[in-house]
Amino acid sequence: MAEENPFESLQEQIDDAASYLPSDVGDDVLTRLKHPERVLETNLTVDMDDGSLETFKAFRSQFNGDRGPYKGGIRYHPGVTRDEVKALSGWMVYKCAVVDIPFGGGKGGIIIDPDEYSADEIERITRSFAKELRPLIGEDRDVPAPDVNTGQREMNWIKNTYETLENKTEPGVITGKDLENGGSEGRVDATGRSTVIAAREAFDYLGEDISEATVAVQGYGNAGWITAKLVDELGATVVAVSDSSGGIYDESGFDPVAVKDFKRETGSVSGYEDAESLTNDELLTLDVDLLVPAALENAIDEELAHDVKADVISEAANGPLTPDADDVLAERDVTVIPDILANAGGVTVSYFEWVQNRQRFYWTEERVNEELEEIIVDAFDDLVEAKETLGLPSFRVAAYVVAIQRVVDAYTGNGNWP
Repeated sequence: MAEENPFESLQEQIDDAASYLPSDVGDDVLTRLKHPERVLETNLTVDMDDGSLETFKAFRSQFNGDRGPYKGGIRYHPGVTRDEVKALSGWMVYKCAVVDIPFGGGKGGIIIDPDEYSADEIERITRSFAKELRPLIGEDRDVPAPDVNTGQREMNWIKNTYETLENKTEPGVITGKDLENGGSEGRVDATGRSTVIAAREAFDYLGEDISEATVAVQGYGNAGWITAKLVDELGATVVAVSDSSGGIYDESGFDPVAVKDFKRETGSVSGYEDAESLTNDELLTLDVDLLVPAALENAIDEELAHDVKADVISEAANGPLTPDADDVLAERDVTVIPDILANAGGVTVSYFEWVQNRQRFYWTEERVNEELEEIIVDAFDDLVEAKETLGLPSFRVAAYVVAIQRVVDAYTGNGNWP
């Protein structure tokens, strides 16, 4: 599979949508919307358990703050690059805009394989990064969150480091914390929940019933397995799932919770009961009603897109389709619910967490889920209206048209400060 530059993919998606915008937006404004406002690149030199020093390259991209504080996750992965972080921060801008929450977009990452380091080393690396981020972040400036290979533990460490150095209590500096440190009910399930809500709305739009759907989920981390569990609860049949080691298939369906328990015990979904083994590419081309890519970006390229047989794709991952793959699927009338809507549950409930932190008043899980449902359903309806009113070719173009217009309106309304 050819390597796609995710930052170039983002810019191409913006260009694709720009020609459909209902108001005239100049090339100068579009250029601004295709580039980050600033990118921190830093080297973290940290003590290892054996007394040696090791240096790690880390990034934080602040893409656009026209609609509010920068918002976006921090990932720990050996494949992190400057362009990847820039692209992800850009997608966050438009993700927040498409669900109409008052944030801009940011993203961070460290080039590291966390499996190769102890918990104490990860803590020191995290706190070192937090010290570098300190001048940039804050509840009114930039609010990080978890992403690939990070979670509540790392967010707690960043919050504690920031609050200690600033000598104040500011839980809203970061989201994705555990409940005891100011986290929100419903945050863990949020990305999978929005992926399923968006898919359900798409099936309704197409006149189909998601409870009768067959489903394949690529990626069985938090977003993937929660998606599988929730879509199973709606009555759909999950027939295939995969992780980085490979996939499993059973046409009669799986119990997603049992598969997750098996993965927790063995480290992989592979080998589950009497399931048939298959590769990730084979899973992505299964004849199913709903396909959920929930791993990393660029999972489906132009070549693979010709073999995709799913009727609906709901993108739990960020950027799982290349722009060329998107074109192929649009030509084949495959309904794609874009990542900036489908997986926006994570940032939406992060917004709820930030609101709760600032009010020092915390919501029940039921309220969180009800508020999330309303936001995702309303956002889907906005895409349908844009798609049908403007004659747009896909929901992805509709999402970018809606989102870009909201960012442009905020920017032009504020005026340009020289």
